[in-house]
Formats: sequence, structure tokens, C-alpha cells
Amino acid sequence: MSGSTPMSTAEAVNEIEGYLLWEAEKERARDFSARLPWLTRAQQAEVEQQYQADQLEFSRACLRRIAARSGELRAEYEGVYRVLRRRLLTGLLVVAGLLVTGAVTVAVALTGG
Repeated sequence: MSGSTPMSTAEAVNEIEGYLLWEAEKERARDFSARLPWLTRAQQAEVEQQYQADQLEFSRACLRRIAARSGELRAEYEGVYRVLRRRLLTGLLVVAGLLVTGAVTVAVALTGG
């Protein structure tokens, strides 16, 4: 990686994890094509490539659905958080108002007013 910025540890771990997951997918493709002994080696290689391509597209589709759902959940939770924050602020203002009213009432009572 000369000339580029160094990877963080988390990025390196993600890179290694992705590599290992893809290698596992390639192994599954080889296992799948091995169960078809009547195919020639070239046909098995083609089946493996198609299996890998299908799996890659499936994985991408899953990631797109997860990302979309994640965005939906984030928006939903942000809305709930805003409502709760508003309720808390309203409650604090009510309590502060009651305290000020009580303090004024006590002050007036003590001054004989």
C-alpha cells in the first residue's frame, strides 16, 4: 500500500474478514461443482464461476436490503428520540415553573404580602 494512507486496525480486520468470507464462498462453489461428477473440468469451472457470481449478487442484494432497513430504523428511532426529548424538556419546564411559583408564593407569604 505504498503512497496511500495506512489502514486502521478496524479497516484491516474488515478487509481480512471479507477476504476469508469470499474464500469460503469459493470453497462452497468448488464443493457444489464437485457433486456434479459428470461435468468436465471446464464445465465445473463454469459452474463455480456462475455460483460465485450468483452468490455475490445475492450478498449485494442482502446488503442493500439491510442498509435500507437500517436507514428506516435510524429515522424511526430519531423520531422517537425527538419526541422523548421534547417530553422531557416540557416536564422540566413544568417543574421549574412550579418551583418558581412555589418560591414566589413563599417569598410573598414571608414578607407579609
